Amino acid sequence: MPYLERVADVFVLNLGTRGVDDSENRISPDWVAEINALLDEVEASSGPAALVTTATGKYFSTGVDLSWGAENLDQVNRFIGTVQEMLVRFLTFPMQTVAALQGHTYGGAAFFVMAHDYRIQRSDRGFLCFPGVNIGATYSPGTVDMVRAKLAPHAFHEALTTGRRYGGGDAMALGLVDAVSTEDALRDDAVARASDLVGTRGDVLREIKRTMYASEIVSLLTPVAGVDEMEWASN
Repeated sequence: MPYLERVADVFVLNLGTRGVDDSENRISPDWVAEINALLDEVEASSGPAALVTTATGKYFSTGVDLSWGAENLDQVNRFIGTVQEMLVRFLTFPMQTVAALQGHTYGGAAFFVMAHDYRIQRSDRGFLCFPGVNIGATYSPGTVDMVRAKLAPHAFHEALTTGRRYGGGDAMALGLVDAVSTEDALRDDAVARASDLVGTRGDVLREIKRTMYASEIVSLLTPVAGVDEMEWASN
């Protein structure tokens, strides 16, 4: 399960399990609930602060837990709704958020990092990918609207329609991430970027984000229905 650390004024949210290097960090109901509990803890703090999200080992996250979905088809629509609520929470978080992609970031995890304010990816290893077109999975209107708000039109179109896997350099060239770093420096670089912005924490920042992404928030909070169950059963 995810856990928190702290570096001065920066909270570091690790998506994996403490002491386990190569967890796939799949997005499941329990995982989402734990992320929200940790965000509650961060928000309960006082003073200047920012948030870095990262992981350890080969994977940042392999995305939504399709095996859970296949076994719980009657709960899939509600589950997607809770994931989108989590995305809204990151999108409007009252402090700066930086995703540090130290490993592979696929599917639902790619949308997850897009909900952060900034993204830094390793330059030498790991791919960022929206694989839906290649695995027969469509995307909800809310998640598509959110990514559209974050990317230039050509990058938005290419990333969602080709299923291309982007290494750090290519992701930065297309504008999917804001910077690249090395394996050894990635976390420090993310913390440094976040540290520069800890003074912006507060309700004003949250309201600015809510205004910036007003239509995307409405779209993400619209209940999903009719999710194609065959997408889950076939994976």
